[in-house]
Amino acid sequence: MSHESPTRRDLMKPLQLLGLAFAAALFAGIVTLVSMGFFQQRTAEEAQAAVVTALVIAGISFIAVLLIVSLLLLAVDPAQVTKQIDKPVLFDDGSEQPEQGQKPDAAASGDPKA
Repeated sequence: MSHESPTRRDLMKPLQLLGLAFAAALFAGIVTLVSMGFFQQRTAEEAQAAVVTALVIAGISFIAVLLIVSLLLLAVDPAQVTKQIDKPVLFDDGSEQPEQGQKPDAAASGDPKA
């Protein structure tokens, strides 16, 4: 019984993407309501202003999270998701290791005298 690695589509389905954005919007709306004192004794105008502001903040955060996560998912190459990485991620593919006794920044600049 072999374990197949999930694809990018399995990792982040559209319903999960919408759920994540909705949860972030709900959190932002509740924080806005609490910070504006909605749950305290306020006048009707102050409570209405807090609700309107919370809805605007929730809508903005919903759209922002949806857009940001979608763009981040587009940046991932599907072929790279299933590939196993056996080297450091931040190194260039053709980078050479500095020789023993040389400073790392001297090897990067190409100055053999340093």
